[in-house]
Amino acid sequence: MKIIDKFGVVSECPKEEELHVLRHTAAHIMAQAIKRLYPQADFAFGPATENGFYYDVDLGDTKLTDEDLAAIEKEMKKICKENLPIKPFILPRAEAVKLMEERQESYKIEHMADLADETEFSFFQQGEYVDMCLGPHLTYTKTLKSFKITQQSGAYWKNDSENKMLTRINGVAFRSQEELDAWEKQQQEARERDHRKIGKEMRLFMTDDLVGRGLPMYLPNGYTIWQQLEDYIKEKERARGYLHVMTPCVGTVNLYRTSGHWDHYRENMFPMMEVDGEEYVLRPMNCPHHMMIYANRPHSYRQLPIRIGEIAHDFRYESSGTLKGIERGRHFCQNDAHLFVTPEQIKSEVADVCSLIFEVYKDFGITDYRCVLSLRDPADKKKYHDDDAMWNHAEEALREVLTELGIDFTEEIGEAAFYGPKLDVNVRPAVGAEYTLSTCQLDFCLPAKFKLTYIDKDGTEKTPVVLHRAILGSLDRFMAYLIEETKGRFPTWLAPTQVKVLPVSEKTLDYAAGVANALKAAGIRAVLDESNEKIGYKIRQAQQVDRVPYMLVLGAKEAEAGTLSVRDRKGDTTETTLDAFLAKVTGEIKARG
Repeated sequence: MKIIDKFGVVSECPKEEELHVLRHTAAHIMAQAIKRLYPQADFAFGPATENGFYYDVDLGDTKLTDEDLAAIEKEMKKICKENLPIKPFILPRAEAVKLMEERQESYKIEHMADLADETEFSFFQQGEYVDMCLGPHLTYTKTLKSFKITQQSGAYWKNDSENKMLTRINGVAFRSQEELDAWEKQQQEARERDHRKIGKEMRLFMTDDLVGRGLPMYLPNGYTIWQQLEDYIKEKERARGYLHVMTPCVGTVNLYRTSGHWDHYRENMFPMMEVDGEEYVLRPMNCPHHMMIYANRPHSYRQLPIRIGEIAHDFRYESSGTLKGIERGRHFCQNDAHLFVTPEQIKSEVADVCSLIFEVYKDFGITDYRCVLSLRDPADKKKYHDDDAMWNHAEEALREVLTELGIDFTEEIGEAAFYGPKLDVNVRPAVGAEYTLSTCQLDFCLPAKFKLTYIDKDGTEKTPVVLHRAILGSLDRFMAYLIEETKGRFPTWLAPTQVKVLPVSEKTLDYAAGVANALKAAGIRAVLDESNEKIGYKIRQAQQVDRVPYMLVLGAKEAEAGTLSVRDRKGDTTETTLDAFLAKVTGEIKARG
């Protein structure tokens, strides 16, 4: 594939850069198509992305419809067929500004003003369209063959909410139609697995704008899963010496000034509220509260480590464009804990946290993940607590511990918490980009800020080290992950309804009710379908919508013999007795298989 750079040099594109160049060129071709259809269009930024491309554009009062997006894609195909040569040129600043003024490109002019040190600017032209760009690009528009406009959304100019809202038009581009077809198939799979779709079908959770965007409400089925997850992780933690607490969802602004969140994290917090002359805020995380619990009484080194855990309600301001069901909301519950340790205990406690993470992943069959040592960006003094010595010590300590434990990890700059480095365990879900589920953070900063102490064996006062850790991450995100991994077909112990009892007709309703009562008495979550629907409909509802692990289809034969016809989610049917079925299901629940 031939490409051309800003100096007009044509070369063969390196294989690893092909998609980027294709998608960058696609953004220009899309802009040309938009300009043909909407001459008033004023363009901002239009980059290639990891999965495609987009262009932010000011269309004035014009609002696009799905039909308009289809028209833009059609015009793009026309431009590709025209096989326009793509030619670069460079202009000194004065001429470049004049060209953009003539073309009424106000956002480009503002962008050039931001680049005050640049004396010249490069442009690429295809037909009547000219765009300021560094390149490189394809040499002809016909080279772009496989692309699709996917959606539109809103985006602020320069990502600043104080600026004008522009229209962001997204697309994807690939080397071949086969790659595009594979992507569309993956998108269909993603739609089928989308936890928001499945959550609605299974009546797991809901949202309502009257309550507030990003504030999900768990329905009985969803809360059943929630409670099972909470019981599961608390049981694991208690076995490892954790003590569980409950703390309030608000705190004073002074609490967060002390912790540093007010200075480093305020933009992610809900606005301050005043009560009785005192300033409060909804908490974005729980560490300050847990610091105060530790500070409540004196401690000796003999008492350490102290492990404080909580399933804690937290609130963070997330922009509306990032909200996604229960995977990312403005209210969520963390499986949070803070471990107060001596420096000598860091290695053993980090090892125990990692052991718990991997034990949980084994229980849930999570195998596709990677470990990341997230470090600060030393140049970013705004985001991170400014103490080079502390950071160097903390980062090296965590690096050494992970290395000694034999944990394979990569390092990423700029991903640390503002107070310390962390181990992030990122999972790769069945569809979509990876994200962090579990984390373990090493903190020398907050214990000092809160003046936490313990009396060491030599009688001196020392400052403990704190490990912040979350195993399931937030229960909300973990549940979203499980929904999409299983397509809502939860293992028996987690399923909201574990068994659905389906009488074939009203004649066997009494027998079915007796079976259902026996199941409930054994602690099994069983539901009796007393509807007048035909048995085929009942089975489809239970199997495809409710996704229950087991269905008991009870007709006259079963009622007469006192047996059960058991149908699983795969559609396989077996005959058994009530006692045998009770033993099977209760065994699965107990084993959390």
